Amino acid sequence: MKKRFDVRILGQELTVTSDSGDEHVANVIRYVSDKVREAEKAAPSKGALDIAILAALNIADEYLRMRSRENVYSQLEIRSEQLIHLIDDAR
Repeated sequence: MKKRFDVRILGQELTVTSDSGDEHVANVIRYVSDKVREAEKAAPSKGALDIAILAALNIADEYLRMRSRENVYSQLEIRSEQLIHLIDDAR
């Protein structure tokens, strides 16, 4: 069942709904808030929209880097399995 959560980031109040647990939503809000604070420190003279966009870009960068790593790990796993089969077949 979806639950409503009140969020305040960059002075903006939002209400979001989620069917995730309270702890997960709190972690997401904390993570985004931390990223916004990092962006504010990096560009203190920028406005709220610029800070939000910078934080979103930083989050997207992290996500894509992790996804790329997961693809590498997946390919390594596939190749390892292929090598194991080749070794088993050679016996």
